[in-house]
Amino acid sequence: MNHIQIWNAIDELAKSKGTTASGLAKISGLNPTTFNKSKRLTGYGQERWLSTQSLSKILNATNTSFSEFAKFVEEAE
Repeated sequence: MNHIQIWNAIDELAKSKGTTASGLAKISGLNPTTFNKSKRLTGYGQERWLSTQSLSKILNATNTSFSEFAKFVEEAE
């Protein structure tokens, strides 16, 4: 599992729910910009990883199990 796979899994989860990464953040009670592509790296180019709190919120809001999310990660390039 790597940084790109995690973020691609977020995008795919959003798509599977008929929304965007921004929409996914909103329905999860997060700032709509939380999952923006521009926020996936720091200003210094370092990878910014998804917090477990944010992951928990999106899984709960979309009624997605961790196992289902893991499948998105495994399928991500």
